[in-house]
Amino acid sequence: MSELIRLWQLFRPYRGWMLGGFAVALVTLLANVTLMAISGWFITAMAVAGAAGVAMNYFTPAAIIRGSAIGRTAGRYFERLITHEATLRQLAGLRVWFYRHLEPLAPARLMEYHSADLLTRIRADIDALDNLYVRVMVPVLVAITAGTAFFVFTALFDLGLALLLLGMLMIAGVLLPWWGHRLGKEPGRRIVEIQAELRQAGIDGTQGLSELLIYGAADSHARRLDALSRALVVEQERMSQLTGIAQAATGLTANLTLWGMLWLGIPLVHDGSLAPPQLAMLALFSLATFEAVAPLPMAFQQLESTLTAARRLFAIVDTEPAVPEPTGPAPQPKDSGLVINGLRFRYPNKGASGVDGSSEDFSSAGSETGRSLSPGAGDDAGAGPSTGLGSTDERLTLDGIDLELPPGRRVAIVGATGSGKTTLFNLLLRFWAPESGTIQLGGVPLEQFPGEDLRSRIALVSQHTHLFDTSIRENLLIAAPDAPQSLLEQACETAQIHSFITELPEGYDTWVGETGVRLSGGQARRIAIARALLRDAPILLLDEPTEGLDAVTERALMEAVQRLMAGRTVLMITHRPVALAQMDEILVLDQGRVIERGRHAELIKAPTYPRLLGLDLDA
Repeated sequence: MSELIRLWQLFRPYRGWMLGGFAVALVTLLANVTLMAISGWFITAMAVAGAAGVAMNYFTPAAIIRGSAIGRTAGRYFERLITHEATLRQLAGLRVWFYRHLEPLAPARLMEYHSADLLTRIRADIDALDNLYVRVMVPVLVAITAGTAFFVFTALFDLGLALLLLGMLMIAGVLLPWWGHRLGKEPGRRIVEIQAELRQAGIDGTQGLSELLIYGAADSHARRLDALSRALVVEQERMSQLTGIAQAATGLTANLTLWGMLWLGIPLVHDGSLAPPQLAMLALFSLATFEAVAPLPMAFQQLESTLTAARRLFAIVDTEPAVPEPTGPAPQPKDSGLVINGLRFRYPNKGASGVDGSSEDFSSAGSETGRSLSPGAGDDAGAGPSTGLGSTDERLTLDGIDLELPPGRRVAIVGATGSGKTTLFNLLLRFWAPESGTIQLGGVPLEQFPGEDLRSRIALVSQHTHLFDTSIRENLLIAAPDAPQSLLEQACETAQIHSFITELPEGYDTWVGETGVRLSGGQARRIAIARALLRDAPILLLDEPTEGLDAVTERALMEAVQRLMAGRTVLMITHRPVALAQMDEILVLDQGRVIERGRHAELIKAPTYPRLLGLDLDA
C-alpha cells in the first residue's frame, strides 16, 4: 500500500478540502440516521401515549425530525459540492505534478513509451485516482467514526444489542470489502491495462489509417480492436457481478440486523428493560446505520484499479532523466559561441523497450522553443538499433565531430538520412548526453547548464512545426508570455506573416486548429519563425525549415529565415542550394563523421556534396 502513502503525501495541499468533505459527509449520515431513529421513536411513542390516554411533548421530537430532514438535504448538497471541489483540485494538481516530472524525461526516457500510453497516463490514469478520495477515503473515515458512535449509542440501552450491531457492521464494512477487494483485484488491474491498450490501438488506427488501408491491414487492426473490446467487456462483467453480489449481501446483512434487534429487543421490552418506543427507535436506527458501510464493498472492489493507475504514474515519475540536471547556479557564458571537440554518441537500443515510432510526438511538441527533438523525428530516424534497451548500437551515430561556431557565424549541415544531423541538435539542446567529447557554450561546458537555462539561449525552428489548438496569439506567446501586441506584430512582419493574419476575420485571435490544421505548411512555419524571433535567443538551430514547400512559399520563407538569422549564431540542417550559398561553412556528414567541409562554391566540386543536393554537374 505504498502507493496510498505517496498519494496521501501528494494530497497535502488539499487536505483542508478533504477534511471538510469528510465532516459534511459525517454530518449528513448522522442526520439521516437521526431522522430514521427519532421518527420510529416518535410514531411509536405517540401510539403508546394515545392508547394510554396521556399527553406528551411532541414539539421537541418534531423539531428534531424536521431539523434532521433539512440537515440531510443540505448536507448531501454540500457534501457533493465540497468533495467534488476537493477531487477536482487533486486531479488538477496531480496533472501539474506529473507533467513536471514528465518533461525532464523527454525525449530520451519517453522513447520507451508509446505516445497514446503517455496520454492515457496523464488523463485516464489520473482521472482514475478520483476514486481514492470520494469512494475510499471519505467512506472509510465516515464508517469508522460513525460506526464507533453507533456502537456507543446502542450500548447505552443494551450491550447485547450493541454487540449485535457492531458484529453485523463489521461483516458489511470489513469482511465484504475484503472479499470484494480480493476477487476484484485481478479484473480491476486488467481493466486499466486493457483500456490503455485499447486507447493505444485506437490512436494508432486513427493516425495510421492511410497506411493500414494501403497495406491491407485495416481488417486485422479492426479485429484487434474488437478482441480488446470483448476482453474489456468480460472484465467489466466480472466487476459488475461482484458489485451486485456485494450490494445484495450488504442489504441482507442490514435486514438480518433489523430482525436480530427485534429478536433480542422484544424480550427486553417484555421484562421492562426497554420501552416500546425505544425498541422501534433502535430497530430503525440499526437499519439506517448500514448507510455508513454500504459504499465500502464497491470501493475496495475498485481499489485495485486505482492502485494500478497510481503504479503506472509512479513508474514514470520514478524514472531517472537521461541527462541529469547540474546543481548550483547557472553559469554565465562569455558569448554565444559554440565549440565542439571529438563528439561521439550512440543511441540506446530500443527494440525491446516497446519504442514503436512514438518518438514522432517529441519532434514537434514545443520544438520552436527548444523543448523537444528526437532521433526518430528527423534524418537520423534510422540510426537506432533494435535489440534491447540498455545496450547500445554497435555503430556510433556521431563519431568524432569537431566544430567551431563563433558568435554570428553561420554553419550548415548536409547529409543523408541517418548521418547524425538531428542527433547533433539533440546534444546541443541537452536532450541526450554525449558518450565522449565536449560541447562548450561561451567557454562553459554544456553539462554545467541547467536544461531550461540552456534552452532559453537557443531558438529552434524545425521542419515539424507544432502549433497548439488555440489562437495564433497564444501560439506566439509561448515564446514570450509577456510580449505586447506591438512586439507580436513586429515579429510577424519580419517573418512575413503579419499581412496574412490581419486579413483573417479574427486576426491574431484566429483559432489554428489541432496541430495547426487550418493553416498551410508555409504559414505554420512562418508563425514558427515569428515565435523564434520573439524568443530572441542568440543561438539559432534550423532543421530543414523549407522542406516540402513549393518554390514560391520556399522563397518567401527563406527571406523570413534570412531576417531571423541576422546577428545570431546559426546552425542549419538543409539541402537547399539557395540557403547553402549564404552560409559561412558547410559540413557534409556521413555515418556520423565529417567527410567534407568548406563553402558552397568549394564543395560544389567535391564528390559527395553535389549528389546530396541532387545536382547533376555533368548534365
